[in-house]
Amino acid sequence: MDYKALITSEKDKSFINSIEIKDTESLPENDTLIKVKFSSLNYKDALSASGNKGVTRNYPHTPGIDAAGVIEKTTGSKFKIGDEVIVTGYDMGMNTSGGFGEYISVPETWIVKKPDNLSLSESMAFGTAGLTAGLCLRKLLLHGLKPEDGEVFVSGVTGGVGIISLMLFNKIGFDVTAITGKTDQADLLKSLGAKKIIDRNELDLDLISPLQKPIYAGGIDAVGGKILSNLICSTSQRAAIACCGMVGGISLDTSIFPFILRGLSLFGIDSAESLLETKEEIWNNFATDWKLENIDQNINNISLEDLPREIEKILKGDQVGRVRIAYD
Repeated sequence: MDYKALITSEKDKSFINSIEIKDTESLPENDTLIKVKFSSLNYKDALSASGNKGVTRNYPHTPGIDAAGVIEKTTGSKFKIGDEVIVTGYDMGMNTSGGFGEYISVPETWIVKKPDNLSLSESMAFGTAGLTAGLCLRKLLLHGLKPEDGEVFVSGVTGGVGIISLMLFNKIGFDVTAITGKTDQADLLKSLGAKKIIDRNELDLDLISPLQKPIYAGGIDAVGGKILSNLICSTSQRAAIACCGMVGGISLDTSIFPFILRGLSLFGIDSAESLLETKEEIWNNFATDWKLENIDQNINNISLEDLPREIEKILKGDQVGRVRIAYD
């Protein structure tokens, strides 16, 4: 059966992206074939589509770490033909052909059944970015963080993880400070619930002080680097931070003082390899208590043919909000 897919190929020591016709027989041999209805674009997808061998080892390859669609065939016992399902992370889109194609073949152990009160299109408004934001929030709430504890922050707030983190925090009643390099998006961020907006340049500095004024009861950091280093030192007693990004750098130059004098907890979040039951919990939250009625408000809906242009935008840091790919 023929289908369309974005293929990243290596040519003359560079990488090109093109839309090609493939056969489902070329997909990996797994127990479940899914007809993809929607996917979404994440930074990791852009890395795979630009030839980053730390993400994808072998080319040609179809990226796409997200997919939402319908079971077409299965030899497993968990799902039946016609079930609407969601797949995010694991090896899909990294070294297994991913959601930037109209079909995927994956193990049923990677698949979540779509909750009833969430559409397939809504699920890909969240995608891995939303799942990551939800995992961050879950970790902070399990730690005991409550709105009455005080102000929280979100860094990288115009990116996929950041914008959904802001919306989720606002949904459950937190006062949120948005940290961004795109201060021209202030009106958007305020409309989504930001109480304050800080230019990231105020924090993207060598460590200001090993123990700074206590401001934040917690937060979600999608940036890393110097910004996270300074935020760690600006937390209040028994604060908690969930860390999930590294676009600002992979190094952390901070102080032990917030950990031993203020009891700070720093949680690392890895959405790709999260337990399936934890992913199911987050998706069910998105359909119930964390339902975001305005989730489609900042979605750029595109076709498969538009993807190469959007990949270039996200690599340049020019993207705001989420990009969702819709298939016929």
